[in-house]
Amino acid sequence: MTADRPVQKLTSSANPLLKEVRRTLARGELTRHGCVVAESFHLLEEALRSPSTTEAVIAAESACARTLELLKGHPGIKIFTVPDRLYQSLSATPSPQGVAALVRLPCWRLEDVLRRRALAIVLDRVQDPGNAGTILRAAEAFGSTGVIFLRGSVHPGNPKAVRASAGSLFRIPTLPEADSQIVGKAAATQKLRIFTATPNEGISPRQAKFDSACIIVLGSEGSGIRSSWRGAIKVRIPTEHVESLNVAMAASILLYEAATQRGHNEAG
Repeated sequence: MTADRPVQKLTSSANPLLKEVRRTLARGELTRHGCVVAESFHLLEEALRSPSTTEAVIAAESACARTLELLKGHPGIKIFTVPDRLYQSLSATPSPQGVAALVRLPCWRLEDVLRRRALAIVLDRVQDPGNAGTILRAAEAFGSTGVIFLRGSVHPGNPKAVRASAGSLFRIPTLPEADSQIVGKAAATQKLRIFTATPNEGISPRQAKFDSACIIVLGSEGSGIRSSWRGAIKVRIPTEHVESLNVAMAASILLYEAATQRGHNEAG
């Protein structure tokens, strides 16, 4: 215990909480209680400023003082401290800062993503967590109303996706494990324009009308987009000397174009 608040010290690698965090980081998933594990002081600060709920923080002994300073004003968050060597064995990052937060994301609904003049990103079998996290960051930066992860895609709470999102995951509406037919039906009911990013054919991003409510579907470089989106408007990003772009790069370009059409970048 410190002078201000209780801190529970954990010293065994067999502690149930530490085993759960280790399992979560190794498997790239949520904890059994539905939390993401976010490592680094930056992600902790982002989580504290977001609509997400930070339920607990694990800090290495050498990082405990800084952790306590950040958590002033957040008395409901449990704090655990572990020896530095034990934290090293727990961490999934090559150069750990000694702090990991267990964060519960808001329970977003499809209506939250497709709200108002929707600009929703739909990821179809995108499995690389780094790409997924980068797309989340771009989606927030360029005014997307949310990101839908269809079944077969990586979970947005994958620790690598959490890191790549740089905190955007804690704020932007996300919908994991979504059903493609339900999303398609909702888009049709709301009369949203549906665009699919393709490498070989389609109109250019500037020709696409992203200024009205729409969804943009992107697939993995390997699997592409499933056939159920065949009737959508195809959009191709013109390139030279390369066949296609990384899905995160493609998403960023399309989102920037959409933001430009909607007037979001006029001040910048």
